[in-house]
Amino acid sequence: MPELPEVETMRRGVEPVVGARIVSFERLPSPRKPIALSPGVAAFRRRVEGARVERTGRAGKRVVLWLDRGDAIVFEPRMTGLLLIDEPVDALYARVRLKFRGGAAKELVYWDRRGLGNVRLLSEGEFERTFGLHALGPDALAMTAELYRERLGSSQRAVKVALLDQRAVAGIGNLYASEILHHAGVHPERSCRELKPAQWRAIAAAALEVLETAIRYEGSTLSDGTYRNALNKSGGYQNEHRVYAKAGDNCPRCGRGTIERIVQTQRSTFFCRRCQK
Repeated sequence: MPELPEVETMRRGVEPVVGARIVSFERLPSPRKPIALSPGVAAFRRRVEGARVERTGRAGKRVVLWLDRGDAIVFEPRMTGLLLIDEPVDALYARVRLKFRGGAAKELVYWDRRGLGNVRLLSEGEFERTFGLHALGPDALAMTAELYRERLGSSQRAVKVALLDQRAVAGIGNLYASEILHHAGVHPERSCRELKPAQWRAIAAAALEVLETAIRYEGSTLSDGTYRNALNKSGGYQNEHRVYAKAGDNCPRCGRGTIERIVQTQRSTFFCRRCQK
């Protein structure tokens, strides 16, 4: 967390900076664990100040600001990072601030409670080497049943585990993998090699339905309340979850099963044994 829907919501939320010029870049003096910043502050400032934001982008679970000088500012929020164009939730965790002129937003703050995220400035070539298709799979919103079969179909891994492999498909994380497989009616422990073409079609359709709906709801704000959109508002998709963190509840898909929790590669998976056979 955050996953594709939350990061796409962040990307859309910072669109007001497009067309603006960067007046200043600063690393804020948080007493918490420092985030990774590359290059250092002086070099970062020298390369971005005066540059214009041409467009926003997303590389899997990362928000990208493309500058007119060809560089890309890449924000990787990891567990608790946020991008805000409103006042931070708690200024104690504000890590980086960009100030702008000539656009609809005056500033952009990267906020990170646990300090696990990072902010990088990459040239176009560095971006391609880091996030090209050899390093990061196709975006989950662009995946088809054929692509899922091509990239995962020969794997012996459990399908839930394979869906988390960012080199195979970019953007799906633990929460949405459970939701996607429940929508598709596929057991999370089934080996990818055992899945039939019809099951890959169901997974592809479920992934688009779940992710696109979650984006419309502006992501999921869980019980810790950390995730917020760029205007410091909660997401709404947590109210639509079918299985995630619902162990013991009746299954909303079949109406007869009970949601169970298992652990796969040290992460919780939620599913219904009756309708995900």
